[in-house]
Amino acid sequence: MSEGGCLCGQLRYSLKRSPLAVVLCHCRDCQKQSGSAFSVNMIIPEADVEITGHASLFTVKGESGGTVERRFCAHCGSPILSVLGNSPGIVAVKAGTLDAPLTQKPRMQIWTRSAQGWLEHLSGLPAFETGPPAG
Repeated sequence: MSEGGCLCGQLRYSLKRSPLAVVLCHCRDCQKQSGSAFSVNMIIPEADVEITGHASLFTVKGESGGTVERRFCAHCGSPILSVLGNSPGIVAVKAGTLDAPLTQKPRMQIWTRSAQGWLEHLSGLPAFETGPPAG
């Protein structure tokens, strides 16, 4: 069982099983919600996610035309999961909220038509094990 939660710790969750898949989503909503180029989502049945604490909700109409209910911590703003209207019973848990690093590799990317054009160049960027060197 995996556990995770928001930045401040007021909203926690437990996953009762491994994700069905890990998916990178490049849709504009995920970019805006994550503040990044894409969102890393663990796809899992909603019945296998147990949440403790109060989640705030924000519902939008996704690019697919279906509703997406985004659940996040009202105190620190950390996104925790999305309920996917076009996939009843399935949720997308934000992988960055896990307590331990995600070990399962992504299986696919979706909404790549919205992907940032510079992503193809990421492999050529300098990499630092921790933060960049001072100076």
